[in-house]
Parts: sequence; C-alpha cells; structure tokens
Amino acid sequence: MNVDVVYFARYREVLARDGERLQGEFAVLDDVRKALLAKGGAYQVLAEQNLMCARNQDLCRLAEPLAEGDEVAFFPPVTGG
Repeated sequence: MNVDVVYFARYREVLARDGERLQGEFAVLDDVRKALLAKGGAYQVLAEQNLMCARNQDLCRLAEPLAEGDEVAFFPPVTGG
C-alpha cells in the first residue's frame, strides 16, 4: 500500500521536508508512524506523546484504519495562551 505523509509546523522543520510517500503494509495510521520511527534520527520527533494526526485532512486517532492512497498528516499539538 502507498500512503502520502505530510508534516506540519515543527515536525516539518525538524525533518527538513514537507512530506514523503511510503510503501508498506499499513493497517492503521500508527503503523505509518512506527515505520517512520524505525528510520531513527530526526524521525524520533514523531514519538511525542501528544502528537496529532489526520487522515485525508480529517483529524483522527492513531488507530484510524488506512486505505491505499490515503494522505496521512502529523503535526504537534496546538497550544494557546
């Protein structure tokens, strides 16, 4: 399965990229995150506890099921003051 991964805010800065295409067996969104974490290095930023994510531009949880061609987005939690 192919999925397009998009990074926003600080994650985009840390990873020095807007996104990438991944190929693999991804049943749920967390499988994509785990595949990225396995790359090591800067990808460890995606291990943050309060990571936010979206599937096809809809906010979701890491347990969200995926389908071929989905777009997955990761972004840090929004804080306000």
